[in-house]
Amino acid sequence: MGIIVIACFKPKEGKNELLLEAVREHLPVLRKEGLITDREGYAMRSKDGSIIEVFEWKSEEAIDKAHKSEAVLNLWKKFEEACEYIPIENLEEAKKLFPGFEPVNTK
Repeated sequence: MGIIVIACFKPKEGKNELLLEAVREHLPVLRKEGLITDREGYAMRSKDGSIIEVFEWKSEEAIDKAHKSEAVLNLWKKFEEACEYIPIENLEEAKKLFPGFEPVNTK
């Protein structure tokens, strides 16, 4: 049984494009490393420019393995340069019963 996660990335000043580039690389890298399921992932943007990504890890072990993968760690460095990780509750939309977000094309 997989683990579906919601990750929220708030871009640093002037780093919107770098963040979008990292998001577009994220799931392909995780998939190539065998860490996530074949379930389709989704990316969306909040009004403040944060990007929300929803995807499914294969397992807790896969999450642990990601923290040892050179390919994943290199990509996460790009995320660290581009954004800060925030809880979804920090987004204005999350305060609504049925929050809506702008779709992000990751292809």
